[in-house]
Amino acid sequence: MAVNNSLSKQPTKQKFSVVLQSDAIQKLINNTLGDQRKAQKFITAISSAVATNPALQECDSFSIINAALLGETLRLSPSPQLGHYYMVPFNDKKKGKVATFELGYKGYIQLAIRSGQYKTINVIDVKEGELKHYDRLSETIELDFIDDEDIREETPTIGYCAMFETINGYRKTIYWTYKKMLLHADKYSMAFSKDKYEALKAGKIPQSDMWKYSSFWYKDFDGMAFKTMLRQLISKWAPMSIESVELETALANDMAYKDKNGDVSYVEEDTAVNYANVVDDIEVTETHEQKVDDQEPQQDLL
Repeated sequence: MAVNNSLSKQPTKQKFSVVLQSDAIQKLINNTLGDQRKAQKFITAISSAVATNPALQECDSFSIINAALLGETLRLSPSPQLGHYYMVPFNDKKKGKVATFELGYKGYIQLAIRSGQYKTINVIDVKEGELKHYDRLSETIELDFIDDEDIREETPTIGYCAMFETINGYRKTIYWTYKKMLLHADKYSMAFSKDKYEALKAGKIPQSDMWKYSSFWYKDFDGMAFKTMLRQLISKWAPMSIESVELETALANDMAYKDKNGDVSYVEEDTAVNYANVVDDIEVTETHEQKVDDQEPQQDLL
């Protein structure tokens, strides 16, 4: 009599190295990159990245390859030191663990500069005592910066400011308070809680629980705030043209993953509402306590 073992019915996940060497994936890589040497260099780099990152090894192979190919076609580096983009593991409740493409704020700047449309583009933190005046309507801002960098570094951040000026003289400036940024992260990032972040800064989180706080919002709040400011600035106000195709592609795929069918899903609500082809099976209804306690470690690509 045969034993009905449900475990035997579960499909075995193929190793990343096996998927990477499959004919379909090799064809996808070669067709996307269009150069055999580039393709081989890409395969070597992504194989090394996954081999040294246990969190990525658990992710769907197609999402990893698609995220890395997007970064490659945008001519951005996955190096954490450069901060252009990251492949971040994320738990989708229907599709399991996937690798999302996450653009860094330095990646936004690189793509904006490359478009050739900007005379200047910048994002900064604003320290306590530096903001003298901000007119929301005219978008004029008056700042008096602390000259001593050591003192400035120790001074509390009260807000963030981003601006650009195009070659033809069009200017745009936005300013967010620190509190607004904190509430934004708390609302839209499923791996972040403002209460837990304050507890973390106060040293109230036990060392044994630190693995739960590896989200980039916890590890580098200012870096994520810079990225948010640039994304808000560029996606809503920047001129788009044929020269901005890379920038538009990055905006449309930021914090997203693509499965083997080519379907794009987004992991943050504020991104999802701005773009098409969004599925509704992302976990966005958790409480913040559940969000943090259920979060698995997330690591950088390298």
